Parts: sequence; C-alpha cells; structure tokens
Amino acid sequence: MPYTSDLGRYNEATRDLDPPLAIIDLDAFDHNAADLVRRAAGRPIRVASKSLRCRYLVERALALPGYAGVLAYSLPEAMWLCASGTATDLVVAYPTVDRAALRALAGDETARHTITIMVDSVEHLDLIDTILGPGHPTIRVCLELDVSWRPLAHVGLVHIGTRRSPLHTPAQAGAFAKAVLGRPGFQLAGVMAYEGQIAGLGDNPPGRPLRGATVRWIQRQSATELIERRTAAVAAITALAPLEFVNGGGTGSLELTASDPSVTELAAGSGLVGPTLFDAYRRFSPEPALLFALPVVRRPGPGLATLFSGGYVASGTGTPDRLPRPYLPGGLGLTGTEGAGEVQTPVRGPAADQLRPGDRVWLRHAKAGELAERFREYHVLDEDDQLTTVPTYRGEGQCFG
Repeated sequence: MPYTSDLGRYNEATRDLDPPLAIIDLDAFDHNAADLVRRAAGRPIRVASKSLRCRYLVERALALPGYAGVLAYSLPEAMWLCASGTATDLVVAYPTVDRAALRALAGDETARHTITIMVDSVEHLDLIDTILGPGHPTIRVCLELDVSWRPLAHVGLVHIGTRRSPLHTPAQAGAFAKAVLGRPGFQLAGVMAYEGQIAGLGDNPPGRPLRGATVRWIQRQSATELIERRTAAVAAITALAPLEFVNGGGTGSLELTASDPSVTELAAGSGLVGPTLFDAYRRFSPEPALLFALPVVRRPGPGLATLFSGGYVASGTGTPDRLPRPYLPGGLGLTGTEGAGEVQTPVRGPAADQLRPGDRVWLRHAKAGELAERFREYHVLDEDDQLTTVPTYRGEGQCFG
C-alpha cells in the first residue's frame, strides 16, 4: 500500500532544522523503487543519476533487487562515481567533448573498463582521436539510436520526440556501427535508444482531456513504429558484432520498452522520487519522495502567505508546469503574477489563513534531479521518523553542468 505523506510528520521530524531544507521520504522512495521494478517486468533497470544527483540515493537504488548499473549524464561525473566506488558499470548518456575528462579516462585502466561513452557520428570518433592522439587505449562506446517519431519522414516535416542522435534508420545505425568496428581504439559495447516522446511526456495532463487524448494517440502510433525500427536497427548492428547491452526507456515508458525483445535493460531515475511532471501519467503514480520546505515570512493579506526563496524552476519548455508546486498543507497554489521567485514566493489559498511567520510550506519540484543543485544536503526520513543527513553532489563540491 503506497505511503501517504503527512504534514505533521514532516514538520515534527525537521522541527530543529531551519528551512529552506529538502527531505527524502525513504518509505516513498523504496515504494517507488519497487513499483519501477514491477513495471520493468524482469528487465534490469539502469539508474539515471541525473534524476538523483546524490550518491546516497544512487547507491541505495543499486543495492535493491532489479537495479544494475548507472546511466550518468557527464563523463566527469562518471569518472567521479567510478573513483568513489559507487558503481562499476557506467554509461554516459550524452556525448562528451570534455578534453580533460577524455584524457583522464584514457589514462585510467579501471575507468576504461567501467565507463562507456556515447557516440552517434564519425565526428565524435575524430574528436576523440584528435584529443587522445594516435594509438590511444581502447575506449568503450555506445551508439545512440534516434527513436523519435517521424510520421512524414520522407518529407521531414514532423519530428515528435527529443532532438538527439542523427542515426534514425536501421541502415544508418548499421553503417555507423561498421565505422566504429573498423576504427582502432574503440570498442562498440552497446546501443541506447531513448523514446522521450513516451517516457517523458505525460499522457494525462490535468484539466486538458483533449491534449491527453492526442498524446495517447501519438504514443500508440510511435510505440508500434519504434519497436519495429529499434529491433531492425539492433539486428543490423549485431549482424556485425555482438552487443553487451541495448538500453531503452525511461520512467514513463517502462512497460512499453520492456515489451521490446531487442532491449536488454531499461533506464529510470525520476520515478524514484516522483516529481510533479510525473503526475500526468495514467499507467503509474509515484509517491512524492523528494520535498522541500520554505518558511513563511509574511502575511500580505487574507488568503495569502509569502515564503522565503523558492524560485527553483525546472529546465525545459519554460511553461507553468516547470514551476515548483505547493504540496503541504493542501489547498495552496502559486500566484499568477509572481510564480516562484528568487527571494520570495507568495502562495494563495484557504490554508494560507492558518499560516504564521515561521511556519513552513512543503513543495515539490517539477523535475527530479535539479533540486539537488539548490541544496548541499538532503535529510533522509526513515520509517521510524529518524533523520539522516546526506550530501548531494553539490554538497560534495561537485557540479557537472
């Protein structure tokens, strides 16, 4: 049974701490982790570190059954996680042009066997050769396949999905794999194919039934096409050489990706902590495990309270769904004129009349990992209501972009 958040519990557990502060509800985190494994239907889940940015949480997930390996978001991050012993299997999800990190990778035998970097063009290989010089040690690489939906690909008018790899067709994937295999100094270890138009796009946006119906139709059409195309691309590559892994999916598409016979592992991270962008799905409902508290500093009028700080706006489209959302006490919302501000955040609603300066309001971030860029530490609340304080990446002096 999912754990239900409790305002009194959070306030009591953190009564000796001054907000702003952030907590991890460990019951909710573990519940979400188990639900992701259920949805993965037997496929191992690679932990997307971008969605956590806290070594304690990455390591906790990796210690749970059903999780294996880390999907890092930068090469310096992967090098750090390797050196710290957090993970022994790291795939960097985005291409790197970091010269210092590439040289460090080439010079570290353990890292070279542990870390796989992303490539999708001959230009990537050329750059690595230029940085490392002739005869450089073998670098493990992963080919990224674009699995956006292009229903009018023959005229190039429609692109639904993230703008990632230029390798869209099985023929393009096979040709690039052949180029990698024929290039000294590189080992083709795996393939990654992230279906952002399904994994990262909610199919049940609140109050927008027509948009929800449209998104579901697009996702059904895209799913049928991408399973066929991804399977063909993997077949084209494995006809040339075996692969160690084929990675796909994200929190929002685990069921779909697990049904694809060409995929050997899944990826997820946001679903472990349940940010607000993942409230807009029908197939699953993560518990809010990551919350932050802001103090009330003003009462500017009836039905209004002003909080200190709070402008923790998520990256992306710049739309209102990227703003943090008041969570506890219930019945509060942001104002349309100020939103979430750098030094103050007004909230409106009946519950505001019960708030006084010094009280706290709990909010949820729109995305999972970005809150860790605002806090040096998370306070982990266990089932016995005991707090343990752990550092975020920022708290360990790390910032990876």
